[in-house]
Amino acid sequence: MSSCLLGAPVRYNGGHSRDRFLTGPLAHHVDWVPVCPEMEIGLGAPRPTLRLLTDQHIVTKDGADHTRAMTRLADDRLRDIADVDGYVFKSRSPSCGLLRLPRYASGGPGERTDGQPVDRRGRGVFATLVTDAFPHLPAEEDGRLRDPVLREHFIERVYARARLRELFAGDWRPRDLVAFHSRHKLQLLAHAPSAYREMGRIVAQAGTRDRDALEDDYRDAFDQAMAVRPGRGRHANALLHVLGPLSEHLNDARRQDIVAAIESYRQGEAPLSVPVALLRHHAEGEHLAYLAQQTYLDPFPADLVLRHHL
Repeated sequence: MSSCLLGAPVRYNGGHSRDRFLTGPLAHHVDWVPVCPEMEIGLGAPRPTLRLLTDQHIVTKDGADHTRAMTRLADDRLRDIADVDGYVFKSRSPSCGLLRLPRYASGGPGERTDGQPVDRRGRGVFATLVTDAFPHLPAEEDGRLRDPVLREHFIERVYARARLRELFAGDWRPRDLVAFHSRHKLQLLAHAPSAYREMGRIVAQAGTRDRDALEDDYRDAFDQAMAVRPGRGRHANALLHVLGPLSEHLNDARRQDIVAAIESYRQGEAPLSVPVALLRHHAEGEHLAYLAQQTYLDPFPADLVLRHHL
């Protein structure tokens, strides 16, 4: 995470941008690796403000170019980042911002020379180097994480990636991959049903294909599937997949309560947490281990208070 979001006084003005959610509830569950590219290349704080140019160089207003130093830093830091499960960048930063950064003229033909931004399509120099090296790494800006839908999706991806990392970190066997894929069935169906079926074909080859190649293929497919943000329709479909094998253990009244909760969610009248809580309660109460162990019903720690938004 960008160091300023942890409360470190490393911003251009000597201040910080401490984020309450990231340093509060989430900090109890993760180990943050702080990174401040500007400080680590020796600019200090406070410091002259930086600008992102259209040729993807990063300079101070006096024209000093820090692109090479930033690139060398990224090359060194990528080794530390290789095993992380997610990255939170500081928004609006010419080094760390992910989206819609102002870009200034680099002196190319036809570019404006009045000192105003040419456009707002930039991505920070350091953020670009990181995301290019790790295209499937869950990455977000602090500002976007204030949106409850984007926050939920990001945290879900981080925890899914962590579980996958733990699986492949050990001496896994084909049956371990089968069990992992089975536990994530409904979660993957909610994100990308076609990807789930393709991943099933990869899993079926465990034990017959080269181990490293199969692991790489499964990682890529899993990360890409989880990167798809599910809408209400796909969530409702996953909820009904939970209800299917559970139905025969329920009387009509309890079954109709769950159906009504799923429909209320689909219509935007109730948060996702309501039907999920009902389904988890009945799956555990009926001792249906297959359903109770589905990661879809418990994708991240409950005290993060996600899935409660409309």
